[in-house]
Amino acid sequence: MKHLDFEDIRPYTDKEVKRKIAEMVKDPVFDEVLLHVFKFRPKIEMVKLQLRMIKSIKQLQGTFIYDLLRSVINKTSNGLICTGIENLDKKKPYLFISNHRDIVLDAALLNFLIFEKGMNTTLIAIGNNLLLYNWIEHAVKLNRAFIIKRNLPPRELMEASIKVSHFIRKSITEDKLSVWIAQREGRTKDGFDKTQLAILKMINMSNTKSLAEGYRELNIVPVSISYEFEPCGLAKIKELIKKEHYGQTKTSKDDLKSMAMGMFNPKGRMQFSFGKPITIDQEYENPKSKESQNRIAQDIADKIDRQIYTNYKLWPNNYIAYDILMQEHRFKDKYTYNEEKRFEIMFEQAMVDIDYPITDIYERVLKLYANPVINMLKMQNS
Repeated sequence: MKHLDFEDIRPYTDKEVKRKIAEMVKDPVFDEVLLHVFKFRPKIEMVKLQLRMIKSIKQLQGTFIYDLLRSVINKTSNGLICTGIENLDKKKPYLFISNHRDIVLDAALLNFLIFEKGMNTTLIAIGNNLLLYNWIEHAVKLNRAFIIKRNLPPRELMEASIKVSHFIRKSITEDKLSVWIAQREGRTKDGFDKTQLAILKMINMSNTKSLAEGYRELNIVPVSISYEFEPCGLAKIKELIKKEHYGQTKTSKDDLKSMAMGMFNPKGRMQFSFGKPITIDQEYENPKSKESQNRIAQDIADKIDRQIYTNYKLWPNNYIAYDILMQEHRFKDKYTYNEEKRFEIMFEQAMVDIDYPITDIYERVLKLYANPVINMLKMQNS
């Protein structure tokens, strides 16, 4: 393994836990966050005391973080379902690649489920654009997050990508720790989940073996994440409209707001479906050209997408949105009259809340929920 200094991107270690928690709980901005979550000042002081007593990452995740996520699940959802994880080897490290719907919850709930099944929690890839405050950086690095640097000049971006690639490979092949990374940079904002080739190419920058062996040793497992109600659905559509029609990019405040919305907005039912390890064909062994390498990366991306689409839990809202969008009654047996009326009320409220003079808002809202059905149908017909 190439020797690289991971100091600027690595998670915190157990030796740093007490010091970093002490810094975090002294941060006045973190106090405001705790007040928002726990409401009462005496409760906040108890929480801070509990945090100061923690001595390891495992203890933090197994007590405070586990309890916090359990509370989020109980208060903002109608339950969390997990499928497929029973088919994985608990002692084997994996590279989990999932669709990306929520900034915080995708990785947090995945680790919650893994922890409940007796597996070691994963390292989490997170963009440096989300490290808006010191307390956020402390919080994510205490939860085994490593940093992906974005918005760099081309040469620096290449160097940063190579470093991340080596960090991921070392974590899996040497440290025997699983890693989670989203299938794309940024959340899916239109319900159309698609693996970016750039992610797979970045992962393989650290490969010193054959192309096939380089991908094979990472044990890639697709994970399909499905929320009955998109916790940040309206915010995503607003982001797209502002970017496409007004040339406005999202701000750090937008990201912070989305983090909070994802945690505290209603999500209905949630399902995380773990797929099977991706088969890396022998024919991938020695590609003779750049074009062949790109075809192989595309083939692996297609295999990931196929599992994500096939395993994606479709809720009544998805089928209702598809039927409205296509002006059909194809899936009328998948939802009730009351579910259809509930969706129509939610849909009408969304149109009011978005409030932009854009003619395609109607279609955008529908596609956010209908695209998973469209992707599923493509898989069935392919």
